[in-house]
Amino acid sequence: MNHLTPALVAIFVDIVLCMLLLGAVWNDVRSHRIPNRLVFCGAGLGLLLNSVLPEGTGFVSVLPGALGFWKASEGLALGLIVFLPMYMLRAMGAGDVKLMAMVGAFLGANALIGTIVLTFLIGGVLSLLTALRLGTLGRLFDNLRTMLIGGFFKAVLQEMPTLDSAPVSAGKLPYGVAIAAGTISYLAMIYSGYVAFLHELSVF
Repeated sequence: MNHLTPALVAIFVDIVLCMLLLGAVWNDVRSHRIPNRLVFCGAGLGLLLNSVLPEGTGFVSVLPGALGFWKASEGLALGLIVFLPMYMLRAMGAGDVKLMAMVGAFLGANALIGTIVLTFLIGGVLSLLTALRLGTLGRLFDNLRTMLIGGFFKAVLQEMPTLDSAPVSAGKLPYGVAIAAGTISYLAMIYSGYVAFLHELSVF
């Protein structure tokens, strides 16, 4: 137990998060559904770990440690707030919203912002790659134009805009893949910077 440093504890927590994300991807790819049991248990675990483990500035930080219950709750809430409008516009499923909220419960609000940016970037790239692989890139842009025009006219008529399904699909991307890839990419970037920081300290 003497060798269980805060950095090792943080690595363990981040590995748990990655395993939950891979489980979500497995289900999303197979059935286009992310089980409620996975995301609810994962979110509860993120809040619990941030509440009971030794305090720090987050599990992906130079001073690794728990954020505390309230800051972890802020991360969960941010994931809901950012992704819920996308669900209301029918641009993603409820499972995707809950999955990002689970990530927020582990990482907190500050780290989640970078994760969300990477998720959107990777999601866009994956959508383009999916359309290219299926030979439906032109259809993808046609669908996007149709949905945007339809949303504009609904807004003019004072109706609730929705990104209604296009007549012909260009290929559905399980968005849990983008969330997992964005989160893991963010973790990798933070850890690479952390390793570089420690290396610079060791030089002196």
